[in-house]
Amino acid sequence: MSTTTRPTQKPPTSVLTPKKLYLVLYNSASAVAWLTVLGRVVVTLNYKGDPFFVPLVVDNFARVTQTFAVMEILHALTGVVPAPVFTTLMQVASRLFLMYAITLPFPQLNASYWYSSMLCAWATTEVIRYTYFVFKQFDRIPASLHWLRYSAFLILYPIGISSEVAMTLRALWGPASSEVFAWSSWYPYALGAVLLSYIPGSVVLYGHMLKQRRKYLGAGAKGEEVKNQKKRQ
Repeated sequence: MSTTTRPTQKPPTSVLTPKKLYLVLYNSASAVAWLTVLGRVVVTLNYKGDPFFVPLVVDNFARVTQTFAVMEILHALTGVVPAPVFTTLMQVASRLFLMYAITLPFPQLNASYWYSSMLCAWATTEVIRYTYFVFKQFDRIPASLHWLRYSAFLILYPIGISSEVAMTLRALWGPASSEVFAWSSWYPYALGAVLLSYIPGSVVLYGHMLKQRRKYLGAGAKGEEVKNQKKRQ
């Protein structure tokens, strides 16, 4: 089996323009950061055997790493990458909500397997995605990485969404509704509104990824190959 994807890619090039160099550095740094998050969660769970210790070693680092992802929105808005602005905004906003509206004000919720599974799903997804984008700058994407980019979400996305919803529900039914919490009068309603937004939001995001999978791995990939062959003629 070939180590690269089907010949739908552009001819390999080693020329690094300033834009490509920036994207290589950005995606490489992001991949390493998320790999660090994943490594800390997995090692802590294996070594301690208790999710209580996970936020002690990863919470702040994961929050900073996810916050840095606001650059994804700027990239889409400015055309640095050909990403849809709406789906990018939804993805980043939902994670920032978990980082700043759930895990930060209610740190007691982070000592659960839902928090660990959420970070593992996010981190695994991002390690694959950012590594893919690094190789893409050189037009040399390994076939296995290409397949993972458009297939891993089938499992990781439901895990991530389930964990996010569980974390939000635990906040809604617990500390967010407590009279001790300063924002208790309106915060539960805000969390409820966010939970309702997951119904259409998850359908849109998952549907987008399914379309991408059909385009690059399914029948759509053949059409892309024919189109690229005509361009090369």
